[in-house]
Amino acid sequence: MHSKTYLILLLIPVFLFLGFQSLEEKAAPADPWPEITQTAKPWTRWWWMGNAVDEPNLSMLLDEYARAGLGGVEIAPIYGAKGYEDRYLEFLSEDWLNMLDFTVQKANSLGMGVDMTQGTGWPFGGPQVSVENAATSMVIQDYEKRNGVPFTDQIAFEKRRENQHNAELIAVMAYDQQNQAEEITAHVDKQGKLNWDKEGDWKIKAIFLDKTGQMVKRAAPGGVGFTLDHFSKSAVNAYNSHFEQALSGKDYGFRAFYNDSFEVYGADFTRDFFDEFEKRRGYDLKEFLPFLESEENNEKVRRIKSDYRETINDLLLNNFTENWTAWAHEQGKLTKNQAHGSPGNLLDLYAAVDIPECETFGSSYFPIPGLRRDSADIRNVDPDPVMLKFASSAAHLTGKNLVSSETFTWLGEHFKSSFSQMKPEVEQAFLAGVNHIFYHGVTYSPEDVPYPGWLFYASLNLTQQNSLWSHFDGFNDFITRSQSILQAGNADNELLVYWPVYDVWAEPKGKMEMITVHAVDEWLHPTAFYKQSKKLMEQGYSLDFISDDMIQNSRTKDGLIATSDSNQAKVLIIPDTEFMPAETLGNILKLAEAGAKVIFQSKPQSTPGLSPKGSSDTAFHQLWDTIDFVSGQAKVGNGQVILSEEIDQALMDLGIYRETLVDTGLDFIRRKTADATYYFLVNHSANSISDELVLNAKGKSVVVLDPLTGKAGEIHAQIENQKTRIKLHLKSGESLFLKVMHHEGQVELPDWPDYQQASSVLDISSDWKLTFDKGLPKLPAAQNLNKIAPWTASKDPDAVDFSGTGSYTSEFQLAKSAAKQYVLRIDKVYESAKVWVNGEFAGAIWSIPYRLDISKHLQNGENTIKIEVANLMANSIRYLDRAGIEWRNYHEINFVNIDYKPFDASNWETMPSGIEGKVEILEFD
Repeated sequence: MHSKTYLILLLIPVFLFLGFQSLEEKAAPADPWPEITQTAKPWTRWWWMGNAVDEPNLSMLLDEYARAGLGGVEIAPIYGAKGYEDRYLEFLSEDWLNMLDFTVQKANSLGMGVDMTQGTGWPFGGPQVSVENAATSMVIQDYEKRNGVPFTDQIAFEKRRENQHNAELIAVMAYDQQNQAEEITAHVDKQGKLNWDKEGDWKIKAIFLDKTGQMVKRAAPGGVGFTLDHFSKSAVNAYNSHFEQALSGKDYGFRAFYNDSFEVYGADFTRDFFDEFEKRRGYDLKEFLPFLESEENNEKVRRIKSDYRETINDLLLNNFTENWTAWAHEQGKLTKNQAHGSPGNLLDLYAAVDIPECETFGSSYFPIPGLRRDSADIRNVDPDPVMLKFASSAAHLTGKNLVSSETFTWLGEHFKSSFSQMKPEVEQAFLAGVNHIFYHGVTYSPEDVPYPGWLFYASLNLTQQNSLWSHFDGFNDFITRSQSILQAGNADNELLVYWPVYDVWAEPKGKMEMITVHAVDEWLHPTAFYKQSKKLMEQGYSLDFISDDMIQNSRTKDGLIATSDSNQAKVLIIPDTEFMPAETLGNILKLAEAGAKVIFQSKPQSTPGLSPKGSSDTAFHQLWDTIDFVSGQAKVGNGQVILSEEIDQALMDLGIYRETLVDTGLDFIRRKTADATYYFLVNHSANSISDELVLNAKGKSVVVLDPLTGKAGEIHAQIENQKTRIKLHLKSGESLFLKVMHHEGQVELPDWPDYQQASSVLDISSDWKLTFDKGLPKLPAAQNLNKIAPWTASKDPDAVDFSGTGSYTSEFQLAKSAAKQYVLRIDKVYESAKVWVNGEFAGAIWSIPYRLDISKHLQNGENTIKIEVANLMANSIRYLDRAGIEWRNYHEINFVNIDYKPFDASNWETMPSGIEGKVEILEFD
């Protein structure tokens, strides 16, 4: 045979193999999970203590973070550790900028991103902020002038604290018995003598422009200085210019500038405030200062305070937030901002940046059986996920994909927070629309600093020294899979609920109205807006909040309300509202004219503020009278306006239906892509839920996606009346994604197993060996266990003090059937477990319920199992404090406990560590 012919014959099988392989690859089912991106992974705030960073440690730590599954870091310089001052770098110095450059390049090589706090500590400020540009307050000093009695007081600023600057006299006002005002500034000479002698009794008010004196909190070297005047455009411009100049040498390649929550105390004024007020509100506020200072619950006080607060909002929004974002874009950067805590409209402030960021603060109560929540280890706060929806609503309505969250702030006492506690908290954030988690946080700690390394007092302290660190990747995988879906497509919320901010601004108490996380009982919970929003969500509706400005910027398209090119809603709801601007009502009616549907719970009572001669009120009522209601319903142009106390009934009348799946106890959120509707389902109830679910989304098939394991499978679905019916089982603490496919033939997946009822149970709780792998203060001796048990249950003091990883190993016999599914179940895990079956890694168990499908790793006959458990740092930290070993020695606040008192773990009880109860293998048909 010719050699070439022989060669061709030899190659034919190869070509056929490659061809068949190619056909198989083409026929292989598409991955049902969206692509994993950098932002799908969780990011973290990265505390640079004392800016004491260097290239070897930056490189080592970023490698660690990448291996653990983090997608990016947010550099946050703060105060440093004592004894390391020779390593400190001045913020924005050439050396510091070199470290920034190295960090970005190293992160990029690992596929990670970098954000940068625009300052050190918080809030914005520093040595570059002059006294003129520092946070400002209005100080009013009172005097009296009696009729016929010479005025002998000197009008001069009275200092109230040490090192206080002399405040500048802005104006002097006189008020008669009827509070009629007259400005008498021109009658006061440079020495503070008043040369004015008008008849009658007068109250004199001297208005001073003072500086709050607030310095940057937790500032890093090179960052100490005054807090910025956020209401002054020139001050903000000067602040931005300082960074523009410092960073002008090159493009450092980080993604975004970051601004923390508005913790600027006592700042309620700026130099041109009175001029800005008169320009925006149409009258001179100085004439009404007695009403601004009053806390009497009367109409005039409330209206003047509303105007004052709206003006503060305008200055913060225009001069800081919008101005800052525009500047950042000129630098090629994004902005990430926390609006909460601000004296302004949170929705508009969040919407003015590229990535709105909310905050989870404290520990929520979940009735999940077995979920640890020790009262001594939590802050006395009650987080409300509704608060998170201000940020997500702003993003959804303005077409921004990412909604960030500073996550796990003070979740629990230091070193006692577990993954099982973190999971429902982060799921609650996901349900509120968050999809870009930032941990709070991770501290830069050099390799040569002894255990437990450098730590930040307000942080979750998941650092590379934490005994849970080697298991952190499992938790991060859960976040990543979840966020890959929650960042896909667009939010799928059918309702818009108007937030009547003017009702909040009309509160008679106080001068400023700070919209804070910690005061929701005052400004949020008592309102009809909150009660109706919460009721609608509990009934199974999906909603976003909308502001007056957002209504103005919306349009009607095909009967839907389009707030942006990527967001549409079916109806606008106006809950009971006291104050609404006439302009807003006009904009609502324009939407209705074009075909929108609107529901008013009641007629708004009035327009806000002290409008001249009630002209605004008149315009409002005239507009309202154009709505021709018949039995609470009116045709307005091509649209419809309904007036009804029963909003849920009005929605049904409009053919807008709730998701009845909430009746089972499940919580949900939806996202929609071109080819599918995603449901994120969470069981935070106390019971298992096994029920038939009717989904409002119509689909050709339904895929179940488990973010805990990455497992996917198709579930039987029936299409009835444009809806999708499935049967699903979720235990308490479980969460799943459903992908309702819009088209046929998109996936080829195995059937999703029915884990509801086990057909048999194999108890493997006996005969285990326990060895210790890595940890402190020393490795305990190995143990042979007749029954598996926590290592802290032993009498070995080394085991009681130990924080690290221990491995339980055993063997068992199993008659395996290929048609069955097998699930490993552990009663209790303290706190995270990684499982190997027959030498193969099978997965992680760290959340309630402690279960893992190990079917594909089992074999018929003899099997081996290894369960590596990582516990909390708490026991080893207690050992350090009992032994008098110093590990906390920081400048400024040093280290405090959850109640902001000096931290001391020496009196802590032992935290259980290891495995407790039964270990079983459940067989399912």
